[in-house]
Amino acid sequence: MKTSVFLSLMLATATLWCCSGVSESTSEAIPFDMPDVPAPSIPERTVSICDFGAKGDGRTVCTSAFEQAISTLADKGGGRVTVPDGIWKTGPITLRSNIELNLSGNAIIVFDPDQSLYPIIDTNFEGLDVRRCLSPINADGVHDIAITGGGVIDGSGDAWREVKRRKVSDDQWKRIVARGGYVPEDGKAWYPDEGYYKARLTAGSLNYPDPSLDEQEIKTFLRPVMVSLRNCERVLLEGCTFQNSPCWNIHPLYCNNLIIKNINVRNPHYSANGDGIDIDACENVLLSGSTFDVGDDAICIKSGKDADGRRHGKACRNLVITDCTVYHGHGGFVVGSEMSGGVENILVRDCRFLGTDVGLRFKSTRGRGGLVKNIWCERVYMKDIVTNGVIFNLYYAGVAATEMTNGVFEPYIPPVDETTPEFRDCHFSGIVCSGADQAIYINGLPEMPVRNIDFSSCTFTSGKNAEVNYAENVTFTDVTVNGQTL
Repeated sequence: MKTSVFLSLMLATATLWCCSGVSESTSEAIPFDMPDVPAPSIPERTVSICDFGAKGDGRTVCTSAFEQAISTLADKGGGRVTVPDGIWKTGPITLRSNIELNLSGNAIIVFDPDQSLYPIIDTNFEGLDVRRCLSPINADGVHDIAITGGGVIDGSGDAWREVKRRKVSDDQWKRIVARGGYVPEDGKAWYPDEGYYKARLTAGSLNYPDPSLDEQEIKTFLRPVMVSLRNCERVLLEGCTFQNSPCWNIHPLYCNNLIIKNINVRNPHYSANGDGIDIDACENVLLSGSTFDVGDDAICIKSGKDADGRRHGKACRNLVITDCTVYHGHGGFVVGSEMSGGVENILVRDCRFLGTDVGLRFKSTRGRGGLVKNIWCERVYMKDIVTNGVIFNLYYAGVAATEMTNGVFEPYIPPVDETTPEFRDCHFSGIVCSGADQAIYINGLPEMPVRNIDFSSCTFTSGKNAEVNYAENVTFTDVTVNGQTL
């Protein structure tokens, strides 16, 4: 049975309109025109960081060895920098064109938490043009780069991040406080230093602290993403574990032809802004065979925020995400909330979300602008989802789904303009959700309803059914919640 749900102020467990059935396609073809994604071209030359004096004893700072190895190869046209077994302590690593950083299986790169190694630079974070610290691994405007092999890359994020008291156990809290840092009188959070706390108090968001504060005093507050790849062409991330990032873990921005496969991304469950990967205004991306266990959204798609995002005007498009597993995370697969440049042509297929706060999460708010369209989610298997199996929330206010208050309605309806976000043409098939507080929650805007959303051959087991607000042409074909057909 197929059912349609039209514009409504409140549709909880749904008044359904019956239409003819539609069969699910069994084709494995990508449902949009996806260009071929070439791998980077890396010359055959190889050097080891040990050739330049690096020592894998976990004590010696090897920043110079990494720099020299990369520069030596780059000056010859590129090649592979190998990192042997050992624990390699270092400052920032800046990749150059035609360079591959290859870790052995027992190699551990640990980034030195010494803030003096990470200068404050002009960059982009959460879709805004801001100033933050240089990322531990960074590249800007280069081509043909890779991080491969195996091993672990650790960002020493514990030295940078704040920790909310309510997110950790008593024993964890004691260990965190014992490191030093600063705890205000209310005891609600731990901060790496008092400067971070001052910035946090005065900042309207994580991005704009009071300009009268000394940047060096609040440097920890300006913590970097661990892997920042900007304006890069032909990028490969394969086989490594990326963990313990100061902020987001992996952030490709304005990149084209990006391949990520068989990586492992980890952050503590309590890590503030501990996203897994944020694919931001990129084109032609393949993500496969990877696992995520993080403190915020796991696989997140973005394209800029508000006026800055609309001014850059770069969409995130042509992404294929397959065979990925997400454990802890605010969302398994997420679009937004920074999507002002637009998001289109994304396929998520054969993925597993186990215990995430939300399964498939779409979020934005007034002021963003941007169009999200042509999203396909197929054969996604979800278990023990804390809140919603699938959610569209156009009233996102920067809070976790577990803290969200549903059903925001207001008498004033603003006019539609460039700041109005739009979500449409999203398709869900073969979704199996075993355990959630609510199966489906759609909360559009009265001035711009969510449009053309279809569910087919989906099964949900949840405490609450489907709820749809401000939406047009939402259809269900062979969809059950707790054994009852919608």
